[in-house]
Amino acid sequence: MHIVSILVGIIFFLNLIFALFTVFKEKRDIAATWAWLLVLLLLPVIGFIMYLFVGKKLSRDDIYDIKTQQQMGLDQLVNLQKEQWHQKDLLPADELTDTSRQMVHLFLETDKSILTKYNRVKLFTNGEQKFAQLFADIKAAKDHVHIEYYTFYNDQIGNQLRELLEQKAAAGVKVRVIYDGFGSRGTTHKFFQKLEELGGSAEPFFGSYRSFPNLRLNYRDHRKLVIIDGNIGYIGGFNVGDQYLGRSSKFGNWRDTHIKITGNAVVAMQSRFFMDWNATGKDKKVTYHENYFPLSTPSGNVGIQIVSSGPESKVQKIKLGYIKMINNADHEVLIQTPYLIPDDSLYEALSLAAFSGIKVKIMIPSMPDHPFVYRATQYYAHALLENGVEIYQYEKGFLHAKVLVVDGHISSVGSANLDYRSFKLNFESNAFLYDPEFSEELRQTFMADVKNSTKLTLADFAAQSRWLRFKQYFSRLLSPIL
Repeated sequence: MHIVSILVGIIFFLNLIFALFTVFKEKRDIAATWAWLLVLLLLPVIGFIMYLFVGKKLSRDDIYDIKTQQQMGLDQLVNLQKEQWHQKDLLPADELTDTSRQMVHLFLETDKSILTKYNRVKLFTNGEQKFAQLFADIKAAKDHVHIEYYTFYNDQIGNQLRELLEQKAAAGVKVRVIYDGFGSRGTTHKFFQKLEELGGSAEPFFGSYRSFPNLRLNYRDHRKLVIIDGNIGYIGGFNVGDQYLGRSSKFGNWRDTHIKITGNAVVAMQSRFFMDWNATGKDKKVTYHENYFPLSTPSGNVGIQIVSSGPESKVQKIKLGYIKMINNADHEVLIQTPYLIPDDSLYEALSLAAFSGIKVKIMIPSMPDHPFVYRATQYYAHALLENGVEIYQYEKGFLHAKVLVVDGHISSVGSANLDYRSFKLNFESNAFLYDPEFSEELRQTFMADVKNSTKLTLADFAAQSRWLRFKQYFSRLLSPIL
């Protein structure tokens, strides 16, 4: 027993030394540093295994591959729009608010995200309707179908989509699929074998999660993009899986938000897809072709910027967009998110808005899909409630929408949650929309969801058990690495 005690002591001492060396040798923000140090100290050996797979930062080679992909067809437009911004020519006069102009310039500078005009947008909050429309558009495809999803499950809807893609590939339509290996657990490359035999292509982003050792599991392609013939685009929160159509006994009804875009914004979505494709399928790189960027006729009047963020950039572009919208709000901020784990800057922006008399309303799920994440969400919901933010808990199934609406004028729909992971670790894409009519449609949808929600009070949190509150506080300590 004495020898065992000595060995245990040596292990803990070495664990402490290696933990300090491992965490502090890589540059990262202080919150993530202390969170990882907590894990390494509380879970000797196991913590190091976790860190090896999900704690290491992207290598310089990975960052180079992602950052150096050409932004097809957009670079000259970016420079032109920067000039037009100074001339106030980017938006119609009735949409030319200071907030809109500042938002446009923010994304031009940080993401080279062009402002596209003359778009038409259709809103989906139901999986059955979204996939019915998506399948109809894919069936009508003439030249190409490009798909990028975090989750592409091998289940009923996943097989139906794959079979449709096989039919299009057999008909000569070019089909390309990017799926995240971690998010699509259970889906192997064999799943797409017939598609590739028929001329299509499918690639796991950063390799399969099954490959060992895969030290990039922590960096996930969380985007949800579909581009059809260069003139139809889909972006939002829905993935490919039966649960997203409400077929899961665990989650029941699935409440999400997705949009279909026709118009010039599809050019930016196409460019984003090709940058990801060329970084993923390195032996299948795509170069510019006019079929991928066809001339579009005006189909609507919605101004849109497609904004992407990821760990390859030091600038958290989507988060900055969220903060800018909140800081510029005059009377109302509406947010729907499944994960509410803001960093200090976003937490302070939300609190400042509420303290200033602006109505800040946040809707979160009533059930967890990730235990630690949900407990951390509860912690921040309580903290923000104490600062005057209204918190609503959606009761009619699982809420997965990622929506922000400010003053019924500017809105955002996409894949990014309000958490550390979406801002720093995941590859995300959002549409920022400058259109009062569509923003009001999102606002009315939020208000309809309020009828299926419970407005939380401080008394609700005070009635929670000490054990539940401990789990919330502990999960909050881990929030920078969840």
